[in-house]
Amino acid sequence: MIIPSIDLMAGQTVQLVGGKEKALDAGSPVPWAEKFGRVGEIAVIDLDAAMRQGSNADLIKEVLPIARCRVGGGIRDVETGLQWLNAGAAKIILGTAAKPEILQQFPKDRVIAALDAVHGEVVVEGWKQGTGRNVVERMEELIPYVSGFLVTFVEREGQLKGIDMEEVARLKKAAGDTQLTIAGGVATPEEVGELDRMGVDAQVGMALYTGKFDLADAMGACLKSDRPDGLWPTVITDPVGVALGLAYSSQESLREALVRGVGAYQSRSRGLWVKGMTSGATQKLLRVDMDCDRDTLRFVVGQESPGFCHKDTWTCWGADWGIPRLERVLQQRRSQAPEGSYTQRLFEDSALLEAKLREEVEELIAASDEKGVAWEAADVLYFTMVRMIQQGVSLQDVGKELDRRALNVTRRKGDAKPGALTESFKSKEGGN
Repeated sequence: MIIPSIDLMAGQTVQLVGGKEKALDAGSPVPWAEKFGRVGEIAVIDLDAAMRQGSNADLIKEVLPIARCRVGGGIRDVETGLQWLNAGAAKIILGTAAKPEILQQFPKDRVIAALDAVHGEVVVEGWKQGTGRNVVERMEELIPYVSGFLVTFVEREGQLKGIDMEEVARLKKAAGDTQLTIAGGVATPEEVGELDRMGVDAQVGMALYTGKFDLADAMGACLKSDRPDGLWPTVITDPVGVALGLAYSSQESLREALVRGVGAYQSRSRGLWVKGMTSGATQKLLRVDMDCDRDTLRFVVGQESPGFCHKDTWTCWGADWGIPRLERVLQQRRSQAPEGSYTQRLFEDSALLEAKLREEVEELIAASDEKGVAWEAADVLYFTMVRMIQQGVSLQDVGKELDRRALNVTRRKGDAKPGALTESFKSKEGGN
């Protein structure tokens, strides 16, 4: 798959030729991260930190909540690596510091070793210093400690010269079960597709920024179809994973979706269509995923009411249910609840809502059987979601926070705060 690259220098997105000459300045990385993040992980590389001439750390921290990021550049010690992992980096990329004694202190599945090579020799310190070692030798040394390798052909970097597939095949064999990502010289979407079929990711910068090809070209080159019309079945879900329906995508509709950030599909009878153009039930495209066989897509979308189905239901299988449905009902009642309704009272009376939350949590703690716990937990969830929506927080926001916490490597003990034990609990504890 394609891994779009955002290289940072002096607070701007740049592309270098041969690791030295700045060929273009693409401005703030934030809009690029929003766009690139629609196809999966992106690489964010701090060139200033790599070259020991500054830092773009604050800017990278702005990008981390926007997309799943592989962060690299200037990570030379354990402390810095842990800081980035705890800040929400999906993975960290180590170059100069890719040594067993450092790598083994990180979770293996969160670490990539960067092997930058000039004509086969590994170089370090921002591509300035040779090591006398070749790439395969370094792979063999580091395989036990990393989940993958990023091999950059520095002499091809930014020059769109194409990829030496025979060399990639040799490196893939050396990488074994670890994931191999290739950077430097990718010039066509067909190369991205060929690499994907080899099980290799393509990290791409210059080609995307110059318009040589786009994300849809790259993704389309990885896909296949067994349909006579060549379309790709596309499952549409909302951010919490509820399936909304099934549609079809073409190269044209996929490009429309990724460029505009909307739900665009290919009708088998009417051609290209954008969801909500006539009904108002629009979609914001959050992410496009390919399945393992590369013949089916998943669109994760922010769906507007009344839903995806032309029959004005949330899904093509009718109404949804459970917690996602509760969220949508409460969101609707926030703006149009019947006057005097209980939910409206809760939205308007924060003291009442606070009291009910405390009350229901205590009752959940006191519940002692399966039915009772389910009943009281439902109450707690209801009042919690009223509080969330009162403050403009969605299930998607909560899910992102949980995902962010899951990326933490350094964890707190989790003891209760002083004074958190209630008087009732203290009395029970004293009576035991």
